Amino acid sequence: MEGSHRPVLLSEVLDALQVKPDGFYVDGTFGRGGHAAAMLERLGAKGRLLAFDKDPQAVAFATRRFADESRLLMRRGSFINLASVVSELGWQGKVDGILFDLGVSSPQLDDAERGFSFLKPGPLDMRMNPEAGRSASQWLAAASEREIADVLWKYGEERYSRRIARSIVAARETAPIATTEQLAELITQAVPGRERHKHPATRSFQAIRIFINRELEDLESALPQAVDALAPGGRLAVISFHSLEDRIVKRFIRDQQRGPQLPPDLPVLPAAYAPRLRAVGKPVYPGAQEVESNPRARSAVLRVAERLS
Repeated sequence: MEGSHRPVLLSEVLDALQVKPDGFYVDGTFGRGGHAAAMLERLGAKGRLLAFDKDPQAVAFATRRFADESRLLMRRGSFINLASVVSELGWQGKVDGILFDLGVSSPQLDDAERGFSFLKPGPLDMRMNPEAGRSASQWLAAASEREIADVLWKYGEERYSRRIARSIVAARETAPIATTEQLAELITQAVPGRERHKHPATRSFQAIRIFINRELEDLESALPQAVDALAPGGRLAVISFHSLEDRIVKRFIRDQQRGPQLPPDLPVLPAAYAPRLRAVGKPVYPGAQEVESNPRARSAVLRVAERLS
């Protein structure tokens, strides 16, 4: 499983972050260390890389692969802890680059026991940290029909969310929905018609995973922390794989770039409301060659912003 991970938009990320040998950097989503390893190659002896991951398997992998790497500071947990760890290290306002590579990693998708994929039979878990919080099966066993429908619509933009929710609630009265196969089959039967090149369960699985792991809420919490952590001229790079994630990142950069929109007659000092970021270039998408060699890259989009003084 560990060798199956390919970092998405790797050269584009390195170009965006402009890694300096003596700089301080943060990888908010270590995964299997593809981006981190490339960043470490560009760091000198005085450079440091702080990395986060919720997944204990990712942290264990980092401990093995980078056992002798003193420049890597690995922290188990979400990047919502960015501000506290950066402050603890004395890096606040001194970080030269931050990367958030959002979504689920290839090793997580490929491991049937994690329950992320509707294509692989396994327990319906979906937690990035399987040692904390409710699994997907536990949530589906207790959630109301309306709550399930709302999650499928809000996080998956699933137009048949109500039909799917009704099917789930009806099915669980007979037996618990404990496996990925069970849920995928329920959804397939509930959804009328088929989209070309898309499994009927795609949106629902994605929605439940995002909800279970609080992915959008964590992103909204972490983005302001990232800006505070950056040094003037420091770069923030975010790779999104879902339109809802990308929308949050796009709006955040836009709002930080133009500053608060205040009433024109409000007596405030403009300097107190100066923009904090500037967008760097246009959104970056993987090329045809990368998509061909790594189909999971096809929905990726990279946005980059730079901290202003």
